Amino acid sequence: MVTTTPAARPANPRFSSGPCSKIPGFSVDMLADAPLGRSHRAAVGKTKLKEAIDLTREILGVPAAYRIGIVPASDTGAVEMALWSLLGARPVEMLAWESFGEGWVTDVVKQLKLDARVQKAPYGEIVDFAKVDFDRDVVFAWNGTTSGVRVANGDAIPANRSGLTICDATSAAFAMELPFDKLDVVTFSWQKVLGGEGGHGVLILSPRAVERLESHTPAWPMPKIFRMTKGGKLIEGIFAGETINTPSMLCVEDYLVALKWARALGGRKVLIERAEANAKIVADFVASHDWITNLAVDPATASTTSVCLRFTDARIRDGAAFAKAVARRLEKEGVALDAGAYRDAPPGLRIWCGSTVEAADLRALMPWIEWAFEAEIDAQTVAA
Repeated sequence: MVTTTPAARPANPRFSSGPCSKIPGFSVDMLADAPLGRSHRAAVGKTKLKEAIDLTREILGVPAAYRIGIVPASDTGAVEMALWSLLGARPVEMLAWESFGEGWVTDVVKQLKLDARVQKAPYGEIVDFAKVDFDRDVVFAWNGTTSGVRVANGDAIPANRSGLTICDATSAAFAMELPFDKLDVVTFSWQKVLGGEGGHGVLILSPRAVERLESHTPAWPMPKIFRMTKGGKLIEGIFAGETINTPSMLCVEDYLVALKWARALGGRKVLIERAEANAKIVADFVASHDWITNLAVDPATASTTSVCLRFTDARIRDGAAFAKAVARRLEKEGVALDAGAYRDAPPGLRIWCGSTVEAADLRALMPWIEWAFEAEIDAQTVAA
């Protein structure tokens, strides 16, 4: 029987896992200082880009010796730049437990044609890091955006590793602590945890990664958009605001607004606390209902941003159709937009709990999930 329609509604129903919800209270008026119609190479443009890099370093706690660059094509572009520029100097190990990790495997094995060792885990699990050979170059995602699982910590990554660690941290940066001493390359897009606009990526390089760039020449042709060295030396300008191609200064201004919001809020620590508190609201709801569960098998590796859920009720005949119907009901009611599971993932819901989401909106959403579930169970019974 359908439960009573909940009285409260989320004030902001945007629970998409990317692009994600804007910062609380966002208005386009906040972007009035964007230098529109100006060259990004003009002093004002360079200043804005350098400020974005500096604030990124401050809030994420990036070591002073690491380079930070703003690059094209979102997190995908940042990862591809790292793969094409750095790999090939030593054996490679690819780790995958969701669709984006699988995509990096495809690029390395089929495009770069490297004889890489591949370790995979099913959705909801991650590979055993104790079995990873860190004398190889290792590529992995910190948080599986489509699978809702994350690396719990960097303890298994040795400090004296010979290979590079290349980490796609797009749905982790700003919401999870990243051990930079264990990571040589970190990538993300600001459209995730800080709710920025799409199209731009951030690439962070350790001194070891820079040394590789300056000592290794890839065996394949390098597109201009990927080139980070000239004459065997790092192009330092890329990491001081002189971007490889033309950035959107409107998007840069939007990122700056989000970074300044984060700093005023209390920085990385508070951002992480907000995401963890949000994820707990969903976890508590799941724990009190026996027809839904977290896709993550081990709570220690459950994501605190891209929280993935699956329905477990024995009455459900077609899991994929049922989950899509529930997501449609939530969207039709205007209480949860873009909350369905990723297309390659097991059927279910994916609720973004990142730092820009307000806890009150998640608390308001939970009864609606129960309502939509019961309504769809009833509809399925009638159809039978």
